[in-house]
Amino acid sequence: MRASTLLAGLASAAVVLASDVVDLTKSGQAGFEDFVQDSSLALVEFYAPWCGHCKALAPHYEEAATILKKDNIPIAKIDCTEAQDVCSGQGVNGYPTLKVFRNGVAADYAGTRKTDGIVSYMKKQSLPAVSDVTAANHDEFKSADKVVLIAYVDESDSKTQEAFKTFANQHRDDYLFGLSTDAATHSAANVKPPQVVMYKSFDEGRNDLEGSISEDSLFDFAKEHSVPLLDEISPDNFATYAEAGIPLAYIFVPSNDAKRDEIVDAIKPVAREHKGKLNFVWIDSNKFADHAKSLNLQEPKWPAFAIQSIQDMTKFPLDQSKDVSHDNVAAFVKDFVAGKIKPSIKSQKAPTQDGPVFVLVADEFDQVTNGDKDILVEFYAPWCGHCKKLAPIYDTLGEEFSNVKDKLVIAKFDATENDVPSSAGFRVTGFPTLKFKAAGTDEWISYEGDRSLESLREFLETNATNDILSPDDAEAELEGETEVKSGRHDEL
Repeated sequence: MRASTLLAGLASAAVVLASDVVDLTKSGQAGFEDFVQDSSLALVEFYAPWCGHCKALAPHYEEAATILKKDNIPIAKIDCTEAQDVCSGQGVNGYPTLKVFRNGVAADYAGTRKTDGIVSYMKKQSLPAVSDVTAANHDEFKSADKVVLIAYVDESDSKTQEAFKTFANQHRDDYLFGLSTDAATHSAANVKPPQVVMYKSFDEGRNDLEGSISEDSLFDFAKEHSVPLLDEISPDNFATYAEAGIPLAYIFVPSNDAKRDEIVDAIKPVAREHKGKLNFVWIDSNKFADHAKSLNLQEPKWPAFAIQSIQDMTKFPLDQSKDVSHDNVAAFVKDFVAGKIKPSIKSQKAPTQDGPVFVLVADEFDQVTNGDKDILVEFYAPWCGHCKKLAPIYDTLGEEFSNVKDKLVIAKFDATENDVPSSAGFRVTGFPTLKFKAAGTDEWISYEGDRSLESLREFLETNATNDILSPDDAEAELEGETEVKSGRHDEL
């Protein structure tokens, strides 16, 4: 009796430990190649056991493997600490890296790292860009994913069919597409061709596009209706909103706030009124307080509200002395849409200039950088080790060109305390970043050389519009002792 109980326990444990993820670690290069070559479609994770992101992905990856097994879509993993040759051969330089393989040909995985995202993405990959929809599979197909687009078109309408198929090929990773030319299906779906219906698992559940259907109208239609009216935003779905091309309105509220749903629901009518002009989201202020700060919401006071235009690199925080109520948010959004609100630019106060390097702040950015002087700006963070190492070299550079301050500005800009104005036309994504603008031009040039004094000096003398040679260099040039380094000189 006890033996049978033990065997039952072991069997149960085996079921628990069983995995539908294929482990390619021990199979080596040959086993890996056999697996991907033999698979018409497969997903492979390249991971390291110590990687925190890999550990977070693991349960979602396991669940997805079990679900996708029913669709004959294999999911595999390979430990790059043991199979280094395989991983280096696939160009893996970070963990986890996920790749989709079709008969041995790799493509980057572009879905989310949650179970439903992995399943949805791989199912889309398994289907043609556009699936045939008939009366027999219509109900199943329209609920097969979070967002499904079905075109109901007469069989003779080749123009609409072609536009829909072209759009589907361009966005097959984003949505599930179906095409029906069957009159019985059209009748059952209560449509009049040509018509495209978006079926979705959120909000109103269905949106219709009628009349003339083109790639442009499909793009606008999908952009407006494919995201929820007001959903939570996180790293998993941020790209969807960032690529939507319209401003993003955030409600910052703790996820464990007892009134969270009440606060969010109060803003939904505002979101509905401006649908297609702004996307509204709520975000966990406990996890993403730093993002609130980056939108110039300075006080840790929640709830808070802000609008961000990712494309224009501008931000519009609601005054934190005001409640995040329907009326306050509605008035703020109305003024934003009407262009009555100026973007918020965080800036330090302009300091007294007493060092070899000009201290540039956001409030003076346009004034200083649009003059008749050449300018080199270091965008830095006080905590950045590379910036600290550059500091004495940069100070020396400022001292060397101190005699031509009327022609050249050597400046530094604390990008943690100042916003780079949208007029600059670029974003700073790492520190230190060095940018140069020649006098009389609008173009910023990135400095990509090494951070030695000699290289920085040569870069300035080569790219400056103004004559910035020091008196000693100028004298040496006249005596023929040095080559002409300035970017502005006469040919002899």
